[in-house]
Amino acid sequence: MKKIYTLSIPYKHPQVLLGMKKRGFGAGRWNGFGGKVKEGETIETAACRELKEEAGIDVKEKEIEKVGILDFEIRSDSKFLEVHVFRVHDFEGEPVESEEMKPQWFNVNEAPFDVMWLDDKYWFPLLFQRKKFKGRFLFEDDTKLLDKQLIEVTSL
Repeated sequence: MKKIYTLSIPYKHPQVLLGMKKRGFGAGRWNGFGGKVKEGETIETAACRELKEEAGIDVKEKEIEKVGILDFEIRSDSKFLEVHVFRVHDFEGEPVESEEMKPQWFNVNEAPFDVMWLDDKYWFPLLFQRKKFKGRFLFEDDTKLLDKQLIEVTSL
C-alpha cells in the first residue's frame, strides 16, 4: 500500500536548509523536512506542519511551491512511498533542533550527497534550477539503488 509523504526544502540561493535525521527511518542522513500526510490534511498543510515540528519554522502555504512527485519502492521493507517535494521560498523564525532533526544551512555547491539518500543527487539539481520533475526510484534496501527514472515536467 502506497503512503503519501511530504518533503520540504527551504532554499535561498546559494543556501539550502537540510536536517540531520536523528531517529527513525533515514536516521544518520541529511534530508529535507517532511513526513506522512495525516487523515483530513492537505498535502500542503502537512508540509507546513512538518516544517514547524522538525525545524521550528513557520511557513505559509503560499510560500511553498510543489516542484516534484517522487515514487519510492524499497523492496526489503515492502515500502511504497509517494513523496510530494516542495521548495520553500520564505519562512518565519530561526531553524532550531528538534527531537527528530538537526537543521543546518549548506551552500548548494557543497550539499552533503555522500550522507544523503542515494536518489537526492539526481533530483536536487533540478530543485536548485527551479525546474519541476517526476521520478521513480527502486531500492533494494536503504543502501542500494537498483533503478531510477526521472523526467522534467512543465506542471504537476
